[in-house]
Amino acid sequence: MPTLVNCSGDEDFCSAGSMYSNLMDSSLILSLGPYVDVYCPPRKRSRISAPFVFCGEVEQERQASIDVLPDECLFEIFRRLEGGQERSASACVSKRWLLLQSSMRRTEIYADKPVLTGAKADESSKPKDTPVEEIGEESDGHLSRCLEGKKATDLRLAAIAVGTSRRGGLGKLSIRGSNSIRRVTNLGLSAVARGCPSLRVLSLWNVSSVGDEGLFEIADGCPMLEKLDLCQCPLISDKGLVSIAKKCPKLTTVTIEGCSNIGNESLEAFGRFCPNLTAISVKDCPLVGDQGIASLMSSASSVINKIKLQALNVTDVSLAVIGHYGKAVTDLSFTGLYNVTERGFWVLGNAVGLQKLKTFTIISCQGVTDLGLEAVGKGCPNLKQFNLRRCLTLSDEGLKAFTRSATSLESLLLEECNRITQAGVLGALSNCGDKLKALSLVKCMGIRETLSGLTQLSPCKSLRYLAICNCPGFGSAGLAMVGKLCPKLQHLDLEGICGATDAGLLMLLESCEAGLVKVNLAGCINVSDAVVSALTRLHGESLEVLNLDGCRKITDGSLVAISNNCSVLVDLDVSKSGVSDFGVATLASAKQLDLQILSLSGCSNVSDKSISFLRNLACSLVGLNLQLCSSMSSRAVELLGEQLWRCDILY
Repeated sequence: MPTLVNCSGDEDFCSAGSMYSNLMDSSLILSLGPYVDVYCPPRKRSRISAPFVFCGEVEQERQASIDVLPDECLFEIFRRLEGGQERSASACVSKRWLLLQSSMRRTEIYADKPVLTGAKADESSKPKDTPVEEIGEESDGHLSRCLEGKKATDLRLAAIAVGTSRRGGLGKLSIRGSNSIRRVTNLGLSAVARGCPSLRVLSLWNVSSVGDEGLFEIADGCPMLEKLDLCQCPLISDKGLVSIAKKCPKLTTVTIEGCSNIGNESLEAFGRFCPNLTAISVKDCPLVGDQGIASLMSSASSVINKIKLQALNVTDVSLAVIGHYGKAVTDLSFTGLYNVTERGFWVLGNAVGLQKLKTFTIISCQGVTDLGLEAVGKGCPNLKQFNLRRCLTLSDEGLKAFTRSATSLESLLLEECNRITQAGVLGALSNCGDKLKALSLVKCMGIRETLSGLTQLSPCKSLRYLAICNCPGFGSAGLAMVGKLCPKLQHLDLEGICGATDAGLLMLLESCEAGLVKVNLAGCINVSDAVVSALTRLHGESLEVLNLDGCRKITDGSLVAISNNCSVLVDLDVSKSGVSDFGVATLASAKQLDLQILSLSGCSNVSDKSISFLRNLACSLVGLNLQLCSSMSSRAVELLGEQLWRCDILY
């Protein structure tokens, strides 16, 4: 019988990987399992008479290590490691060690007391374990971590909790979504709570597997928490938020959105236990009603200055409470409050509690009427910025009454308020006198060219910013009237005003005395080179930004005028216009220009010939848009990109 095992020389044992390729006779290989192959050359006799020990028993002997210790023993070992680097290194050994360390609270971690000299050394001669927090190693919480989608797992949270404890401490944690297989659960949030006591900002978006237990741990372990943001967290209820309110007294900002189990009890707890709460936003929480808003606002400790309510089942009662108790409120926003009527807004203003209100936004609230808006204007004497969107019941009379009573108004936005006409807008401008600085009109379909009876209007010399966007009824006559009423304009945005013609725009440009800085005429399809020529001639020394995107009548003549008259222009957009290579060459040869951003997107007359001209702008250009330039080849653009290496080129 051939000898099976030989242990006398260097050739006794060899791995299968190195032997199969060199041996002709594979029958001399005896496989003992998936771990060891034994080579048996026939030229030596076996000197082994003891029974052979198989690989299963050998493997069992190899497994004897520190890992066989129970969790209690490993816990005591880990808590006595000298520093964070050692703990992080040991956490990398296995998932078990990582999870075990992540379950340890900072107060449970001990380190050797630092070496002392002199009298202090004599006093501390006895060895003693001291908590890390007592030797000045409490972290500051300046680190920020964000987990999104597949990266959001309990294991990653455990690693963050262990790894950031001695690297400045975790101060901000954001979780956006969750892994569909290994989701973030209360276990991961517990690891953060135990290892990151310096946490100040916690944001959970669309985390469906975290419930109250996780917030309980955060409340116990993170008393420094200042900002809490919960969005689409269906398992979190009032119990979790009440715990946060009671144990996190430094809480200043709370945002709750789409949480179906959070209701009035949470708002009441915030009002009672959070004396530093200054901002709260509640959206789409069906259990939140008037009781919660009333409890929050009526609390003696409430110093809330920012309130945002959206898509809630609140009524006029909530607005009355806010109007009465909101003495510290400076920023207020209502969106989609369909149960609030005219009476609610009337009481809001007449309660005279919003004396410090500066910014007010109302969106999709059908209770906004002329009477209620006038009351708001009278009851908020310090209101500076007012935004009104999709409020269809407001008319010209209400707008003019509001602008007369809001004596401090500086910025007004009207969007999709379709009962507002051109007469109401111009009347509001006249009422504002010397205080209104910015006016924006967006998609107001009720505006028409009806200017009768507007000859006695007073100018608004304070207006610097005017935006009239996608209001198809606003035409040349209205623009001419705006020019007379607003001679100090500096920023002009007329995007999508198809009715704007050269005649109306020329009158507007000639009325602007201060010098226009930013002009947006995108989508004004009737604008021609004559307007650009007048614009650059009158305002070329102040014009910095000019947008002519979609102005199809703009040709090389406009670029010639810009090259001759503009000295501080840095941003030019002539996309989808009629400019050609000649215009680009003229623009590139202007020595006084230092263009930083140039857009030629969709200019079919611009070809490869412009490449050499664009090289002349290499010193200043940082952004170039050549998308949809059908006459320009990709090879030419690649060569240009190699030369304009400082410039971002879109193609």
